[in-house]
Amino acid sequence: MAVTNIVLAGLGGQGVVKASDLLSTTAFNAGCEVKKSEVHGMSQRGGSVTSDVRFGDKVLSPMVPMGEADFLLVFESSQVDINRGWLKPGGVLITPDAIPEGALRNRKSLNVAILGALSVMLDFEEDQWIRSIHTCLAEKLHAVNEQAFALGREVGQQLGRVKETEGV
Repeated sequence: MAVTNIVLAGLGGQGVVKASDLLSTTAFNAGCEVKKSEVHGMSQRGGSVTSDVRFGDKVLSPMVPMGEADFLLVFESSQVDINRGWLKPGGVLITPDAIPEGALRNRKSLNVAILGALSVMLDFEEDQWIRSIHTCLAEKLHAVNEQAFALGREVGQQLGRVKETEGV
């Protein structure tokens, strides 16, 4: 399996690191070698937070080189332009604008909804993602995050259809 590069970006308190934990756990449990790194900056004061996740058969570095991300997940619209340079040509950008926030039972689960959108574009089984939600989050958060993940998967399937239609 070739190395897949994913950059997650947002602001402090949006669950960027938790989302990268869920993604890393899913890839690891699927048998991939996984490396992850985080840049917190002034995250506790609402500053930028990014996390790189790389997985495949053999991953040499935890850092995604600039312009080589297969996927860029942005949890705050103001961070799109700041982080766009990480995305490789033909890479997939997923932003919070894709998720209908009114359909989320809890706004704090937006990060998991965005992972749900990503999940339909990766080769991991849905139940592997659900197991990661159960492993990485407290039991009281399982139901709300499973709902957010399912909503994100619906959005991801629509994004995939748009992508196929446009030939991107």
